[in-house]
Amino acid sequence: MNGSDLLIKDVKKSFGETVVLNNINLEIKKGEFFSLLGPSGCGKTTLLRIIGGFESPDSGAVLLDDQNVVPLTPDRRPTNTIFQNYALFPHLTVYENVAFPLRLKKMSESKISEIVRKYLSLVRLESHIYKKTTMLSGGQKQRVAIARALVNEPKILLLDEPLSALDAKLRQHMLIELDSIHDQIGITFIFVTHDQQEALSVSDRVAVMHQGNVLQVGTPSQIYESPADMFVADFIGETNFLQGEVLSVNGDTGIMRTDNAGNISFFLDKPVKIGDKVKVTVRPEKIHISKNKPDGSEKINVLAGEVDKLIYTGFQTKYFVNAGNSFLFKVFKQHIKYFMDEPVIDWYDHVFISWNSNDSYLVEAHS
Repeated sequence: MNGSDLLIKDVKKSFGETVVLNNINLEIKKGEFFSLLGPSGCGKTTLLRIIGGFESPDSGAVLLDDQNVVPLTPDRRPTNTIFQNYALFPHLTVYENVAFPLRLKKMSESKISEIVRKYLSLVRLESHIYKKTTMLSGGQKQRVAIARALVNEPKILLLDEPLSALDAKLRQHMLIELDSIHDQIGITFIFVTHDQQEALSVSDRVAVMHQGNVLQVGTPSQIYESPADMFVADFIGETNFLQGEVLSVNGDTGIMRTDNAGNISFFLDKPVKIGDKVKVTVRPEKIHISKNKPDGSEKINVLAGEVDKLIYTGFQTKYFVNAGNSFLFKVFKQHIKYFMDEPVIDWYDHVFISWNSNDSYLVEAHS
């Protein structure tokens, strides 16, 4: 495995009175594709710039393979950064842009040619080698930036919102490209994004950040399926929140009296006691919708309601079901066969929604 282990230890950073990073601790493993995910202003780009040496922390350490690199300038660190605007030289060809870092090292022309062609082949730009970068598409420019960042063979590649300037379809294509390149070269990638789908699609692990804090670190499935708190649950995809009071606790299942949907059972992944005020989350795709009442059990929540509105999106339909007191449940129904062959559920239909208690995750609890 290539790359470096990275340990971020007790890193703090403020700009004036504004705390941007609040005692950040992270361990990123050698060869990982690791994403820093969060909304604008959460501190993720500042943390990336501290790793790259473009900012200094107020306190704390950044350890690459056990060496604290905080005193080192960016050019003395085994990292390279791809910025949002690619920072290419418009007057130079693709070849010369990629060769530029190697020329600074006074390499021979034969060695430069060998390395440049190797990495242009990796990003599939061999046929554009002598074009000016102004003649390239956005995706091609990004691949030039990736090749130029890799020619120095860094141990860590830092990617600061590298897909933000591309349209939606091209972003998806470039995500696949990035993942493929990472698999081929095997170095550590640290990827900053505010886009949940980007982070979930390519990452080995994700750190969700908010207001200068790391709220949760885990695999994409852990982050999505078992959010640590309300912010993570709400920020990663769409969800339903229910709040109320704990009525009973039995093993790994709790019963709560909700404010607007009756009694429901939920999964106890955190300790609670009877009388606690709690909030749980259930993802819309976990909820089944039907005109027929399903068989209920201790583990299955069943509620009656009326379809308030629906949105057909092709591969699925999004239903908004009024389950009482004007509380709208979001329910996503996947179309696994031709839509018109399925029983049609339409506006204002009386329906039943149901889900397993194990899909109701506790995200907040107060005595």
